[in-house]
Amino acid sequence: MTETATQSRPAEDAGRGSLIGWGAARRRAKAARDAEFTAFVESASTRLRRSAFLMCRDWHLAQDLTQQTFAKMYAVWARIRTGTNLEAYSRKVLMNLVFDQSKRRSASEVVLAELPDHADRANGTPELRLALVEVLAQLSVEDQAVLVLRHAEDHSIDTVAMILNVSVSVVKMRNARALTRLRTLLGDDFLATD
Repeated sequence: MTETATQSRPAEDAGRGSLIGWGAARRRAKAARDAEFTAFVESASTRLRRSAFLMCRDWHLAQDLTQQTFAKMYAVWARIRTGTNLEAYSRKVLMNLVFDQSKRRSASEVVLAELPDHADRANGTPELRLALVEVLAQLSVEDQAVLVLRHAEDHSIDTVAMILNVSVSVVKMRNARALTRLRTLLGDDFLATD
């Protein structure tokens, strides 16, 4: 072996070592990003699934919409994980998926394991929640989104406007109109139980 050949081999090994180190650093960075994403999913999944259910009245579809939200977020996680309000971003993605789903699917039918009993609508009972979900489904998907974000998730009008990408006045108008419609649909019997 010539002297130049033996001198070039340590240089190749050093270059290969830095490539191996670079690959390990990339794997560690990806593992850290994945751990951050997993922590976010664990903290946000219940809230997103509940909001999706209020919008679509189907737990299985709500789960699917929640998973689609997380899949879309994971695809851009490296870009959004820092400097982005992840809670607001996840709500916006979910609402867009709900709007897309409502365009594709009729909301006229809900499958239930058992028929609901409407005898008692006392505050906080399952019957009350079921009645509210049924009546909520009679509203437009845009009005549903405003009511869910504003009252079920307790967001400010400004936050709802940002999530839905509409003006504050649109949120106020939709909220007032939707609440009036809810009161009309629920009737006096329901309002007397407050």
